[in-house]
Amino acid sequence: MADYHINIFYSEEDGGYIADIPDLESCSAFGDTPEEALAELERAKETWLDAARQTGKPIPPPRYRPVIYQTSE
Repeated sequence: MADYHINIFYSEEDGGYIADIPDLESCSAFGDTPEEALAELERAKETWLDAARQTGKPIPPPRYRPVIYQTSE
């Protein structure tokens, strides 16, 4: 199975890096560095998936693709 796309960007407002997984609603994390944000996001993703499994919430397949990777058909 392909894994989820991850966005990492710097937030002036928060003074650090935000990482998120667009396919998993509200799954994001903060870090002082991009690496720290990614490590925190990996933990958040596992927690999100575990909670979904325990509550019977559907787990969406990876679908998000940034526009830069989309091709016209």
